[in-house]
Amino acid sequence: MNAIRCRPALFDGILGAVLAAGLATWVLTAPDGPGSTAAAVAVACAVAQGASLSLMRRHIGLAIAVALLAGAGFEAAAPDFGWLGLIAAPLTYVSRLRPPRESAWLLGALVALTPIELVTGGWQNFVIALFATLLGWSWGELARIRAARRAEERRRIVADERARLARELHDVVAHTVSLMVVQAGAAADVFDARPEKARAALDTIQEHGRAALAELRAMLETMRAGEPDPRGPQPGLDQVDALASALGSAGLAVAVNRDGAARDVPANVSLSAYRIVQESLTNTLRHARATRADVDLRWTDGALLVEVTDDGSAAPAGGGGAGLIGMRERARLVGGTLEAGPLPAGGFRVSARLPLEVR
Repeated sequence: MNAIRCRPALFDGILGAVLAAGLATWVLTAPDGPGSTAAAVAVACAVAQGASLSLMRRHIGLAIAVALLAGAGFEAAAPDFGWLGLIAAPLTYVSRLRPPRESAWLLGALVALTPIELVTGGWQNFVIALFATLLGWSWGELARIRAARRAEERRRIVADERARLARELHDVVAHTVSLMVVQAGAAADVFDARPEKARAALDTIQEHGRAALAELRAMLETMRAGEPDPRGPQPGLDQVDALASALGSAGLAVAVNRDGAARDVPANVSLSAYRIVQESLTNTLRHARATRADVDLRWTDGALLVEVTDDGSAAPAGGGGAGLIGMRERARLVGGTLEAGPLPAGGFRVSARLPLEVR
């Protein structure tokens, strides 16, 4: 399935070849098939019409023209072996790729042409031709609607995750700015009497200011209309152990392992890492029927590596994949990446790489 999604043109070509080969084989092997010349024309038209499927996504107008011309040639050469050849397949593709206002004209034209079968094949061929045309268009339209719903659901999940992240970043930035205000007040109090303490306070303000700018940059990338929803302080990596303990009491044994020299982690990265671990473990408990999970946190020179594995049934995070979409969006918005999938020996793994540098 992944190969089909990654290379749709290859899938289209294979499907067209299979359909054309099936129709050509039927024409050539049928006892009551057309003569050799007509059979050769029918096979050539079947091949051309099958090839038109590989053009549908890139050159739909040309593909429709090829499909119709090849179908007319096939109908003339072998009228008893299909309605305009494979015309139901190209029609399905058109209704899958285009909205009804653009595909209905082709449906109407083909329906208007079906009475030809009354002359060449009788009532039975007419009914089959009409049914195949309507079924092909309906099947493609249903696939288009389902694809549109999936795309809309994905957009909704991403939008919800971004809005949630924006609220969390709002709290992080508010906390940082509050610290800057406190330090500025302390510097003002000792500016004349103890200038070294005032200088240290100013250095702290500078550090917090840089962190706040990084948080604001991340927040502006994800902000949506509406006021932020003020909430309590947001969690981070320092609360992963508490999360593991809480899930342990719920029946999932969680081991937290740390590797490498711990470094300062930007607040938005720490928050994203915590949320990825939280979402992974929650989905493990709900969907994977696991008894044990491992959380590995590894610091490298430029990134924090987060990996969560379990011994469950390798069910997708979030059941329908919403959890994975949200986690990938979290990783992306801090400049990182996330991969997830079943393990060869069983279980499921979520692996994220989150950069530590301020962007």
